[in-house]
Amino acid sequence: QVEVVESGGGLVQAGGSLRLSCAASGSINGFNTMGWYRQAPGKQRELVATVSSVGVINYVDSVKGRFTISRDGVKNTVYLQMNSLKPEDTAVYYCNVRIIFPRDDYWGQGTQVTVST
Repeated sequence: QVEVVESGGGLVQAGGSLRLSCAASGSINGFNTMGWYRQAPGKQRELVATVSSVGVINYVDSVKGRFTISRDGVKNTVYLQMNSLKPEDTAVYYCNVRIIFPRDDYWGQGTQVTVST
């Protein structure tokens, strides 16, 4: 079992920055990914950024150049540095830990990010 705990959301003005943190505890073995998804009101949950256990990073196009994901493999912690925030970044952000084999997904409780104009 893996426990996932996020922190760092909040309210920020457009153009500002926030840093999200996610700590995972438990049995995380083998090839895996850690990352962030978000869900805005009335929309489907979408991938924001992921980083694999071998360092491969993936971003959704809308955040490239503004968001940076990083991972501490020793602490099983992943961070999302969000700069130049826009109102359309407003959403609940969820941390995800995905074990590739055997396949399993673990989610955090979500943290609200609100970007005001």
